[in-house]
Amino acid sequence: MSDDGEKHGTDSHGARGPHTHETPGGARPHPPGAAQAHPAPGAAQAQPAPGAPRARQPHAPRAQPVGASRAQGATAPRDTPAPDTPALPHPGPTPLTTEGLPSWLAPVVRAAATVRPDQLSRFLPPEGGGGRQSAVLVLFGEGERGPELLLMERAGSLRSHPGQPSFPGGALDPEDGDPQGEGPLRAALREAEEETGLDPRGVQLFGVLPSLFIPVSDFVVTPVLGWWRAPSPVGVVDPAETARVFTVPVADLTDPANRAMAVHPRGHQGPAFLVESALVWGFTAGVIDRILHFAGWERPWDRDRRVPLDWGS
Repeated sequence: MSDDGEKHGTDSHGARGPHTHETPGGARPHPPGAAQAHPAPGAAQAQPAPGAPRARQPHAPRAQPVGASRAQGATAPRDTPAPDTPALPHPGPTPLTTEGLPSWLAPVVRAAATVRPDQLSRFLPPEGGGGRQSAVLVLFGEGERGPELLLMERAGSLRSHPGQPSFPGGALDPEDGDPQGEGPLRAALREAEEETGLDPRGVQLFGVLPSLFIPVSDFVVTPVLGWWRAPSPVGVVDPAETARVFTVPVADLTDPANRAMAVHPRGHQGPAFLVESALVWGFTAGVIDRILHFAGWERPWDRDRRVPLDWGS
């Protein structure tokens, strides 16, 4: 899902709504009552929490997209759907469970259970309903350098947010079910499967963050938290929509050297991350920023560092 709430690929048929550059986390002070600091998993200058995996040293300055060979047409494992296989329905309940999670995810579990909507964003869903229901998958995995997040980068040829990284996600379909129940869970898994080839059978959903509202596009977006319990190959499914699928180590996201405030030509500002040869900004960066903060993983960083966005509004 792009940072205006659009599902990837809508550009060929016209954008579903105008852009927005308001972000959760924005240029606002941290609210009171934030979680106590916990060592970020994989942080170079902090000891990991008891039982947390230690980060491994990088083998190259830039990681390759996950599952690149499969994206190029290599044969997938027998029980792993190929990227161009139509998404399968997910019958039955889609449970949320924290059983068996790695210990380093405990701060995220606590944050998801206690954070208030107004601590994530000033833009809250309309009272009494309304807005187009959507969901994104915030998927934590464990790679060569320790804990990581799955992201995708929009194709540079798209009219809306070309080249912008985002979480997999999109609007709820009727078959996803109740937007106030399991609908966002099903939608997050379905969209991730359609966009990256992710096998949802290997994902353990363990929480949701409060839904956030994107006023100018009228989207209500629910971030769904997942643990990549059994990793499957992922990669670009449609090159016309997605440039690459990649992971970012949590240690890089918490590194102060990789943090800045993105400044849009219209003057909007919000947190940003310069990682994996990409600038992560907008809604996606705002959600990551709030997770790091309320999980206690955030390290002091220079909020006066500005990175201008060089594409038009």
